[in-house]
Amino acid sequence: MKKVRTVIFALFIPAGMIFGQQDPVFSQYMFSTQAYNPGYSGMTGMITATALTRQQWVGFPGAPSTTLFNVSAPFNLLGLRSGAGLMVEADKYGFSNDVDISLSYAYLFPIGTGTLGAGFSAGVLNKTLSPEWFIPSGPNYTPPSGDPLIPENDESFVALDISIGFFYQGLNYYAGISATHLNQPKIKYSETATYVSREYYLTAGYYFQLPNPSFELVPSVFIVNDGAATQYLATGMVRYNKKIWGGVSYRISDAITGFAGIELYNGLRIGYGYDFPVSEIRKGTSGSHEFIVSYSFDVGLGKSVTRYKSIRFL
Repeated sequence: MKKVRTVIFALFIPAGMIFGQQDPVFSQYMFSTQAYNPGYSGMTGMITATALTRQQWVGFPGAPSTTLFNVSAPFNLLGLRSGAGLMVEADKYGFSNDVDISLSYAYLFPIGTGTLGAGFSAGVLNKTLSPEWFIPSGPNYTPPSGDPLIPENDESFVALDISIGFFYQGLNYYAGISATHLNQPKIKYSETATYVSREYYLTAGYYFQLPNPSFELVPSVFIVNDGAATQYLATGMVRYNKKIWGGVSYRISDAITGFAGIELYNGLRIGYGYDFPVSEIRKGTSGSHEFIVSYSFDVGLGKSVTRYKSIRFL
């Protein structure tokens, strides 16, 4: 038990002056682009609302639990094709409970046969600590009061949070690059001052039409770097008649994910993903679960009748 608590402390409690990689990484990243790239705002040409929940490392004490909601819509601003979005994300892990709320804007302009979105987002990040310590008896154990860097009471702080992103949608491919926590928000607790590190995202994918026109193969990659560590995800997905999809992702040295989804009726889609860990943490967890629901409709508030090729228009 002591070993487990030590692992939780190492993962989730800030040390010195920096938080490590703190943004949740979704296995179904191709369906939640708005969460990490504001340049995607309004790219679908429809009003799109998405809700996602991720329960990571089920059965592991203090494991991350994330809920995400975002909505985006296209509009014209002084004759410029634009997009706007709202994102609300709640992330709970260990002693921490973070809430991030932001608004985004993207300018969408044609380049070649596709569209480039250049966007930014601004909002507030609320970081809260609610520590609960179990200290075994004996002379070899020091209570939290013996170290001023170990929090004993509830702590909460709100900071400005800014992100930028660029996203390009071509006829048969897409690519995006973005940076979250661009201003490295400073979090001031009672005894310590920390900052949230920037995170950099790169994603790309291609659409292959298979010999049977009802089937489509969509490979994609997703890379995240926080300046200290990098995560790599590679995915292969097959869609049938643009209404049923399934695929497999591999997060290097971490997990293998299987996911599937279906369009129940025009505009409403649901998906599910399961992560099977391949790292040592598999000994303490039954895996991770991820659910996503999305609904898209046109600006005229009618159901969407357009069939989009992009997997991100889920």
